[in-house]
Amino acid sequence: MVDILKILCEEFNIKPFQVENTVNLIDEGNTIPFIARYRKEQTGSLDDVVLRDLYERLTYLRNLESRKEEVIRLIEEQGKLTDELKNEILSADVMQRVEDLYRPYKQKKSTRASKAKEKGLEPLADIILAQNITEGSLEELALPFVDEEKGVKNIKEAYEGACDIIAEMVSDNADYRKHIREIYIADGIITSEAADEEEKTVYEMYYKFEEAVNKIANHRILAINRGEKEKKLKVKLNTPDEKIVNYLKSKEIKNESAITADYYCAAIEDGYKRLIAPSIDREVRNILTERAEDEAIKVFGKNTKNLLMVPPVKDVRILAVDPGYRTGCKLAVLDGTGKFLEDAVIYPSEPRNEVEKSQKVMSALINKYDINVITIGNGTASRETEQVVADMLSKIDKDVTYTIVSEAGASVYSASKLAQEEYPDLDVTVRGAISIGRRLQDPLAELVKIDPKSIGVGQYQHDVNQTKLSQELDGVVEDCVNSVGVDLNTASTALLQYVSGITKTIAKNMVKYREDNGKFTNRNELMKVKMLGDKAFEQCAGFLRISDGDYLLDKTAVHPESYEIAVSLLNKLGYDINDLKNTNLNDINERIMKIKVKEEKKVQMSSGKNRLKGLEALSQINFKEEKKPAREKIKERIKVLAEELNIGVPTLTDIIEELKKPGRDPRDEMPKVILRSDVVKFEDMEVGMKLKGTVRNVVDFGAFVDIGVKQDGLVHLSEMSDRFIKNPMEVVQVGDVVDVTIIKLDKERQRIGLSMKTNGMKTKR
Repeated sequence: MVDILKILCEEFNIKPFQVENTVNLIDEGNTIPFIARYRKEQTGSLDDVVLRDLYERLTYLRNLESRKEEVIRLIEEQGKLTDELKNEILSADVMQRVEDLYRPYKQKKSTRASKAKEKGLEPLADIILAQNITEGSLEELALPFVDEEKGVKNIKEAYEGACDIIAEMVSDNADYRKHIREIYIADGIITSEAADEEEKTVYEMYYKFEEAVNKIANHRILAINRGEKEKKLKVKLNTPDEKIVNYLKSKEIKNESAITADYYCAAIEDGYKRLIAPSIDREVRNILTERAEDEAIKVFGKNTKNLLMVPPVKDVRILAVDPGYRTGCKLAVLDGTGKFLEDAVIYPSEPRNEVEKSQKVMSALINKYDINVITIGNGTASRETEQVVADMLSKIDKDVTYTIVSEAGASVYSASKLAQEEYPDLDVTVRGAISIGRRLQDPLAELVKIDPKSIGVGQYQHDVNQTKLSQELDGVVEDCVNSVGVDLNTASTALLQYVSGITKTIAKNMVKYREDNGKFTNRNELMKVKMLGDKAFEQCAGFLRISDGDYLLDKTAVHPESYEIAVSLLNKLGYDINDLKNTNLNDINERIMKIKVKEEKKVQMSSGKNRLKGLEALSQINFKEEKKPAREKIKERIKVLAEELNIGVPTLTDIIEELKKPGRDPRDEMPKVILRSDVVKFEDMEVGMKLKGTVRNVVDFGAFVDIGVKQDGLVHLSEMSDRFIKNPMEVVQVGDVVDVTIIKLDKERQRIGLSMKTNGMKTKR
């Protein structure tokens, strides 16, 4: 049996204890967020990304071992399992190899070879395979196999049937298939051409396209696949067929003097052309597609994570605008907590063009509710609406700003059952406007209400494996929600269901308990929620916050299992737990620094030269201690504390960080949302102009940046950095605020080329 733990150690370059403990924790039913946050000692502080990759690989390897056992059983039942074949199957390291080895024994539908065997032609095939008859007549050799009752009318049909058997045998050879697959990948050329050269489509760059299989970029694979699916492109894999056929002949033909050699060669050529080539062609296309899809899914996941982690703009009163032409712009007013107050409709664009009237309606709402920020959805009529808003703001004597917010998925949410439950008396269009406003106040809490696939910050997300995509995005949302933490007394069912250990049913039960019994006052009260048992409590408790509860540690990310340690730490440092109520423990590092470090090295002092050497060594130790960075000194003190408190250093470090700022929001460290008060017109832009923008999407070939005009500008991969980079995510992420320079303007197609070189460094996350 394959040692799965050893494989994981080597592939992830981590220590055996990390893999063994992580696998055990997973098998015990612990979630990835819980393991990443509260079991750092066992995992060696592996983060959630590595843990998810390890879990995915563990699942694959276990499925591989399970399939091996099944294949061995199926072949053994046929009485055809040899020790050599069994060892080959057991040593296979990929699923494809197992399937190749099983192929000759797999029950097939009726084939030309199986029909030939039914006609009794297998012995003739064996004669051809033996290659030991060098004299005699081909006719006499095949004559005994001619039998009209069995369907073999003549010698020609006898040899054709025998060759069909040989062709399938060659095609089923696992080693041949493996080698040919490698040749396809190494030497193959993928080509595409137009289905109709006269038709103008988005695939024109692929009308006469070719690229090596081993070099083609993932986004090109997905583009070609889509074009082929839409019947706009014809795609083909060009391969060195002659080279492959010669390889097969060199492996099979051992005696060219045999009178049946020509039939043997013909069978090999037929086996490759009719059976192997189409099959391997599909396999290689699938390999390319799977690779491209996996990369696209990873990109989509990273973009989604960065979008979800955009920092909230807290305590602002919002006028949300969902733009539109004929049906008008829907307005929704929200207070600082996101509570809906009032709605209205304006028609500033075509066909009504009621600009002045629309501005008066918005001004009245701004004054009535003391609005701070206007949010505008980025969909249809967005930039026209932005112009009207910017013009209005220039006329009023009030400090109000605006920002453009992605409205991807807002319509999906507004028509959902959840939206109906939240706002049963409101029109779907008003619900959409509310969603646009709340996305600024708390992007994570609002966006979790929408299927992640509908958020739309990826590449070809509708073309990839939807099951894999859903798994990836669910994991991303789960990690984000648990990283930020959730207010137990305000969170929606949609948000709670992503908390570690909480199912949809338990989330509903939590909200119902809250409605029936009022606010949760402490974490232990969770145990009263229907279906929330000990295991679920262990998984979720640390991620749920109670800001004004009975026990002050309930508002922190400190897990209840560590409360005793946290209190002991506070006492040791001279704090009282009530110090957490109104202040952050900003001087905690200074108090930790007063802890004495045990002397690890003693210098012996003796007479003469040894004494001088001892004094010199001692002075060097003292000098080094003084010169140590503060960070290193803190680490030493924390290590001492960990030993005294009998707890792991990583857990104690997390507790200390949490006590410094209880309930801190990691999103506060992200780039802030750009709030504008004026608008940039396309006509006013010039090549060389420097602007600040927000990264809206990252794809394989670059990033799209919102610089305040109708069309996002593209920073191509080659313009992202002064140094060479392979992946845009080495430089930017969704939500980053960047400085860009306009390097190209296409006013006819409204396209903007941007550069981040030299002065275009991103704002640090």
